[in-house]
Amino acid sequence: MRDEYLTVAREGVHETEVNRSRFLCALAPAATEEQARAFIARVRALHPTATHNCTAYVIGADAAVQRADDDGEPGGTAGAPMLQMLLRREVRYAVAVVTRYFGGTKLGAGGLIRAYGGAVGAALDALGTVPRRRLRLVVVTVDHGRAGRLENDLRATGREVRGVTYGAEVVIEVALPAAEVDAFRAWLAGATAGAARLAPGGETFGPGAAE
Repeated sequence: MRDEYLTVAREGVHETEVNRSRFLCALAPAATEEQARAFIARVRALHPTATHNCTAYVIGADAAVQRADDDGEPGGTAGAPMLQMLLRREVRYAVAVVTRYFGGTKLGAGGLIRAYGGAVGAALDALGTVPRRRLRLVVVTVDHGRAGRLENDLRATGREVRGVTYGAEVVIEVALPAAEVDAFRAWLAGATAGAARLAPGGETFGPGAAE
């Protein structure tokens, strides 16, 4: 499985024009296929008079889910080049909708492929991408007397605290690069005089090293 991928930095729209046809590419991060579909529905509702609202999305760090729709354009000339642009740029967990307002000049199959793929590429350049890397979740359990200082120490040393739950003891969920788990275990033992317990959790993704 991939340890790092790129995704869309933020939701936004970028417009390009080709032979008087307007191509508005709306991009957004999407954690699930349901989120991608909801974004597509929202964009289509904003442009009910558009000639076409073509779509593509990629879900999964390994691009396990890939969908594309030409929305009435000749087969393979819209959704597919949009999807290929996302894949070529290593973008994951993202959805693109290119809304076309016809300008009166037909572009032909080659022109459509370049226009739709180019619209996504230009939007990625304009909105930007951010890296995400695979992280290992660990669950730290500690007594109330040490919890406050431990949480402060975790944050001060740049560790990502995902959640803190107070009960009979305090449970702190921390996200770490997998390679740092053993070093963290040793640090935790020293920071709490061996009083904290550590249990491995699942996997998640968080900000990449370049952020």
